[in-house]
Amino acid sequence: MTDSKTLLDCRDLTVKFGGLTALNALNLSAQQNEILGLIGPNGSGKTTFFNVVTGIYSAASGETSFEGHHITRLSPQAIYHSGVARTFQRSRLCLPLSVLDNIMVGDYQHFNHGVLFNLFCRKSLRKQYEQNYSVTKELLQTFNEKLAERLFEPITALNMIDRRRVEICRALISRPKLLLLDEPSAGMTHDETRELMDDILQVRERMAGLTIIIIEHEMNVIERITDRCIVINYGQKIAEGTYAEVAADKEVQQAYLGQD
Repeated sequence: MTDSKTLLDCRDLTVKFGGLTALNALNLSAQQNEILGLIGPNGSGKTTFFNVVTGIYSAASGETSFEGHHITRLSPQAIYHSGVARTFQRSRLCLPLSVLDNIMVGDYQHFNHGVLFNLFCRKSLRKQYEQNYSVTKELLQTFNEKLAERLFEPITALNMIDRRRVEICRALISRPKLLLLDEPSAGMTHDETRELMDDILQVRERMAGLTIIIIEHEMNVIERITDRCIVINYGQKIAEGTYAEVAADKEVQQAYLGQD
């Protein structure tokens, strides 16, 4: 990490679904330019946390601050506009559309969607398109030079790792300050996972100030790319520190492996 400024700060976040408490007074913060690993057993509340931060779920209580501003009760659109982007564990790509179309969808906040603009301001529309084409190609080149030459191919022509790259580029094209990655290695081989993690480290290096929170079940991934880890179980934080520190924690081992 190169900056210790707090970007995201969550205090006493609680989420309930009927009688089930998914997050229980969770306290969590992320610093600018760090990669924070969020780990825990299945059903521990990791994706629920992402859904609360991005406004998909509402918190029963607690507060979330982003750059010092409360975002707890903002709409998903407003949170996106503030600089938070995410990917999902299950692919949300539009398979019949091209690579370019799928990525440009992620930058809709910077498009002029007016009918009059699109009908009568053709030069400006073309300029807007060319700018986004250039940014999209540059983003893809960060991941893979060959992929950047396939902008007009349909997503169906891509393998799993390239589809994941496109999803991450779709989140990054809006120039977020916080990127939430929900199990980006899902469905990939070990070699593909290693390659994708190289990509993520490159992105963090090239995009100054970008903070990443990553949910992962692959512990070798967490060990390799994170600056710090937070472990949650039953919606509560049970450990925090470097990977080595949380891996040695007895409560963490019990949460993953059970009692002897």
